[in-house]
Formats: sequence, structure tokens, C-alpha cells
Amino acid sequence: MSAPVVIDLQAIENLRSLNPDDNDAFIHEILAIFFEDTPQRIAELDASLAAGDAPKFSRAAHSIKGSSANLGAAALRGVAEQLERRSHKEGLAEVATLLADLKLEYVRTQAELQKLFPT
Repeated sequence: MSAPVVIDLQAIENLRSLNPDDNDAFIHEILAIFFEDTPQRIAELDASLAAGDAPKFSRAAHSIKGSSANLGAAALRGVAEQLERRSHKEGLAEVATLLADLKLEYVRTQAELQKLFPT
């Protein structure tokens, strides 16, 4: 089984089509929000895991899942979805490895998006 695509370029094209004549200003705005918000949500995951707060953990994973999907960050979205589902159904006992995977996927996603949209 192959690894998920880091960035789905069709999703980028879909965003681009919303404002085709703005030289990607809309996408840069979305990226700025994503790069500011996602580390905060990851910090929430860490804090809620440490506190044993499964509902808060699930909400943070859900937030990352949604923002990742909007940007076509397929691999990151997939891990966030697994974290959300597992924490919701089974609690936090078995999420540490997946959380580490999510952090790695965020770094990969960030690097790929910065290659596509250098600042």
C-alpha cells in the first residue's frame, strides 16, 4: 500500500478557481491561517492527552482534519481523522503513536505547501 499524497493538487486548483485573478492571494491567506492555527491545535492535542480530556482531544483532531481537507493535505487529514475516531470511540489510551505521526505529517505538509507557495 502506497503512502497517501501529501498535498492533493486538485484541492489547490479548486481553491485557486474561487479567485482565479488574485495571484493566489486567497490561498496565501488560507495558508497563513493554517500555519498559525494548526500548531495551536497540536498543542491542544498534547495538553488534552496529558489531562486525559478525550472530548477536547477529539475536537482538536476534528479541527485539524477539516482545515487539512480544505487545503488538500491528504496525509495529514487522514491521520487527524484516525485520531478523532479513535479518541471518540476508544479514549486516549492508544493515541500517542498516531499523535507522533500527525506531528510528522504536519511538518511534511508545511514543507510541501511552502514549496508550492513560497513567501
